[in-house]
Amino acid sequence: MTGLTARQLQWWDAKRLFASHIGSRRTDRGGYTERRYSPVDLLELLVLADLRRRGFTVAELRRLLDTLRNLFRVRLFETIGGGGPLTLMTDGEDVFGRTATGDLFNLLRDPQQPMLMLVDVPGLRELTARPRPRPRKSRKKTKSPRSTRNTRKTDQTPNTRDKTSP
Repeated sequence: MTGLTARQLQWWDAKRLFASHIGSRRTDRGGYTERRYSPVDLLELLVLADLRRRGFTVAELRRLLDTLRNLFRVRLFETIGGGGPLTLMTDGEDVFGRTATGDLFNLLRDPQQPMLMLVDVPGLRELTARPRPRPRKSRKKTKSPRSTRNTRKTDQTPNTRDKTSP
C-alpha cells in the first residue's frame, strides 16, 4: 500500500525514524514477529513514502518529524487532511507548514521564522495520505497454439487457368 519495502521499514525502525506501533520481538525459534502499524501510523507512512519518492532524503524526513514534534507539538498525522493546527504543503523541493492564521514556515530550512510570501509558489500542493497506485500488469499479446492453427494459408499451387497451352 505504501510502496515501502520491509527492509526500508526495518531500517527506519532501527534508525528511529519511524517505529511501528507494536514492534517486532524475538521468537523462541530465533526469528522475529511481524511489525504492526496503527491506522494513524499507516497514514503517516503514506506521506513519508510519498516524500521519499519525490527525492527527500531520510535526514530531511527526520528533520521534518522532529520539527513537527518539538516545535509545533503535533504529529505528522495532525498536519495532513487540513483538519489540524498546521497544514503541510510541498513544492517538491521543500516542505512548508501553514498555520490556521495563515503563517507559512519552511519546515526543513528555518522552521522558526515565518515566511513572507509575495507571490504564489508554483507547484505548491497540500500533502495528503494517498495509497500508492499499484502498477498495472502488462498484457503481452502472445499467439496461442489455436490462433496459429486457424490462420488462413495462401494457396501455393499455381493457377492453372492462367496457363496457356502451346
